[in-house]
Amino acid sequence: MSRNQLDQETSPYLLQHKDNPVHWRPWNREALDEAEATGKPILLSIGYTACHWCHVMNHESFSDAEIAGVINDNFIPIKVDREERPDVDQIYQTVASAAGGQGGWPLTAFLTPNGDPFLIGTYFQPQQLKAMLSEVLDVYRDHGERITANTEKFLGLLTNLWNRDLCGPLIDQPLDVTALRIGQRFDIFFGGLTGQPKFPNFAHVELLLRAFLRTGNIQFNLLVNATLDGISQGGIYDHVGGGIHRYATDERWLLPHFEKMLSDNALYVSTLLLNWQFERNPLHQARVEETIAWVLRDMKVESAFATSLDADTDGEEGRYYVWTEAEIDAALAGTATQRFKQVYNVSSNGIHQGRNVLSRTGLNSAYMISQADEALFAKQRQMLLEVRNKRTLPQRDDKVLADANGMMIAALARAGALFRRTEWTLAAIKAFEFVENQLGHGDRLYHSWRNGRRGKEGFSDDYAHMIEAALALWESTNDKRYLSRAQAWTHTLNEHFWDVLNGGYFSTSDEADPLIIRPRPVFDSAMPCANGLMPGLLCKLYLATLDQQYRARSNAVI
Repeated sequence: MSRNQLDQETSPYLLQHKDNPVHWRPWNREALDEAEATGKPILLSIGYTACHWCHVMNHESFSDAEIAGVINDNFIPIKVDREERPDVDQIYQTVASAAGGQGGWPLTAFLTPNGDPFLIGTYFQPQQLKAMLSEVLDVYRDHGERITANTEKFLGLLTNLWNRDLCGPLIDQPLDVTALRIGQRFDIFFGGLTGQPKFPNFAHVELLLRAFLRTGNIQFNLLVNATLDGISQGGIYDHVGGGIHRYATDERWLLPHFEKMLSDNALYVSTLLLNWQFERNPLHQARVEETIAWVLRDMKVESAFATSLDADTDGEEGRYYVWTEAEIDAALAGTATQRFKQVYNVSSNGIHQGRNVLSRTGLNSAYMISQADEALFAKQRQMLLEVRNKRTLPQRDDKVLADANGMMIAALARAGALFRRTEWTLAAIKAFEFVENQLGHGDRLYHSWRNGRRGKEGFSDDYAHMIEAALALWESTNDKRYLSRAQAWTHTLNEHFWDVLNGGYFSTSDEADPLIIRPRPVFDSAMPCANGLMPGLLCKLYLATLDQQYRARSNAVI
C-alpha cells in the first residue's frame, strides 16, 4: 500500500514533509520504476530546508487532505532536497529558465513516467495547484501530442545547452569589455545589480575588482565598494549575530529574506578579504571577524559546518532577527540606548511588519564614528545577542555538504593567513580533515553527510571546491599534503567527469545513476560551478608543479 516514504531519509528538508498526507517518495530508482510501471505522471517538488516559500506551500497545499488525495490517486509524487541532489535540481531549474520562465524554489514540475518534463512552475497557491492538477490530468489523458511536443522542446533546449560543442580558438578574452558591460548594470548609489530583489552576486563584484586592479579605472572600484559597504552596513547583514542573509527584497539592502546560507557567507568573507588586501578597509575586516565568529559559534557540526539556517521561526519569517523599539529599550537599558537607536535606524514603526531590521545606513550611521562609540556598540550588540539567544532558534540544516564546506574552509584558511589568526587556520584544517574522513573514500568524495550517513557520490562542484580548499590550506600552511590531495582529487575529476567529446566537466561522474541528460553547466547557480572554478585551480596546479597537463586542461576548459 502506498504511503509517505520520507521518514527513512536524513535530509532535514525531506523530514519536514514526512507527515504530509501526500505519499512522497524520494528520488530513486524505485520511484521512477513505479511511475513507468503504472504509467502515472510524476509530480516533482524541489526545495530546501531554509526556503520560506517551500514552508508556505508545505502548510497550504501539501498538508491539505483534498489536494493530497488528488496527487496520490493520479501522480507519483517525488520530493527532492536540491542541496542533496543538485544534479536533479539543475536539470529542471534549467528547463524552467530556458523555457522563458523563472526558476526558483519551491520548483513544481510535472514529468512523464520516464522523467521528461512537460510543465514547470514554482510556488502555487492551493487553488492554483488544484486547477493545475486538474488541467495536467486532462491534457495527459486526452492530449498526448501536447505532452510530446513540450517534452521534445524541453529536451532540445537541454541538449543544445549541454551537449553542444562550444569550443573555439583560445584567444585573449575581452575581460575589460565584460567588466564594463556588467558595471553598466550596477547600481551606482547602493551597489549590486540595479533593481530588486538584490542578491550579493559576489562573482560580479570580484570581476569588477580585478578589472580595477588591471586597468586602474576608478569607476570599477567605486562600484565594488558601494556594493560591499551597502551589504556590510545594510539590513541584509546580521548586525547582532554576524553573517549575511540570502538576499535583500529592496534595492538598498535594508530588508532581507532572512535565511542564512553557509555558501553565501563563505563567498562574502572571501570577497571582503580580496578587497581588504588592496583597501585595508576596517569595516570589511570587522565584518570578516564577525562573520567567522558566527560560523564557528552557530554553524559547527562536529568539526565541519552546517548548510543553512531557516528564514522562519514558529511559522513567521524573520521573527528571530527583528526587534520592536520597546524590546531594544528593555535590552539596552542604561547603555546610551538613544545613541544606538539613532545609529542602527531603530524606530517605533520598523520596516518589517512594524519591527526593526537593524542597519547602519544614513548620515548618522557611518562605521568608526569613533573608537569609543564602536566599543560601546559592540557591547550593546552582545547584550542584544544574549537576549536573542533566548528566542526560539531558526531550524538549522545540519547536513554537511562537501562543496559548501570547501568554500568555507578556503575562506577560513585565507582569513587566518591574512590576519594571522591561528585559530581560524586550525578550524579550516579540522573541517578539511572531517570532509576527508567522513565524506571521502580514497580519492573519491561523497556530496553530503548527516548523522553518520553519507549521501550521493560527489559531484564535480564538490571536487572543485575541495580542491580550492586544499590549495588554500597548502598556500597558508606550506604543508605539501594539501597539494597532493588537490592533485589526487583533480585526477579523479579528470578521469570521471571530463566530457571527452565536447570538453568541460559534467556535473555527475561516469559511474552515477543516469538522468534524462547529463548536465554540463557553464553558468554558476546557487554556488560557483566546476567549469568556472577549474581553469584557475588548474593554473595554480601548473604553477605549483610545472606539469604541462594542468596547463593544457585549463586551456581546454576555457
